[in-house]
Amino acid sequence: MRTLIQLEVMRSLRNRRYLMFTVLYPALLYVFFISAYSGGNVAGGIPAKSYFMVSMATFGAVGAVLTGNAQRIALERKSGWVRQLRLTALPGRAYTFGKIAACAVTTLPAIAVVFAIGAIEGVKLSAGQWLGLAAVLWLGSFVFAALGVALGYAAQPEAVQPLVMIIYMLMAAFGGTWFPVSGSLKNFARFNPVYLYNQLASFVQPGHSMNTTAAAGMAGFLAVFVAGAAYLYRKDTKQA
Repeated sequence: MRTLIQLEVMRSLRNRRYLMFTVLYPALLYVFFISAYSGGNVAGGIPAKSYFMVSMATFGAVGAVLTGNAQRIALERKSGWVRQLRLTALPGRAYTFGKIAACAVTTLPAIAVVFAIGAIEGVKLSAGQWLGLAAVLWLGSFVFAALGVALGYAAQPEAVQPLVMIIYMLMAAFGGTWFPVSGSLKNFARFNPVYLYNQLASFVQPGHSMNTTAAAGMAGFLAVFVAGAAYLYRKDTKQA
């Protein structure tokens, strides 16, 4: 499984589309948003530089694992590569977890680049907060990596890209990526993994601690998505 993870990671890092849309694009959006707010605050009094540093890091991380996993698996199913792997000694669970782990590794550049720009722009965090925030966002990306695997097996290869983009953009729009979620929207946002993902970073705000409710919600989504990915993988195996 280690070899599979290494191959998957190297293939992603060599992909120009990955570098553009999951590393450079969120970084450019971050610069755009903080320029639009002119160093001010978003709703709730949170500095725009801090708020959008987190939201753009999560945006890039979700894009890296969700679209990367789903589209790659769909293409591998279409080309017959998945069927060839089933003829090897690689267990099905190793393939599934290898995909999740490999895609989670590819979120690190997306997070690191946005963090670097945030630090240059004046976001002040302690060394422990920087490391803790990076760790929390990286671990949270496993949830969307599992969702990407499930979607890769749920949809036909021709339909997976538009399906993933619709889900991705809807979760981002109502998950606090573009603006803080407030009012009645919060009643629905708690069922949105992207919203919970962004809430994991609240501990870096003054007077806040780790949001255990968001952490528990993310753990629940991870269990559901992993179970769904395993079920769809077995279903696809029977149909092959």
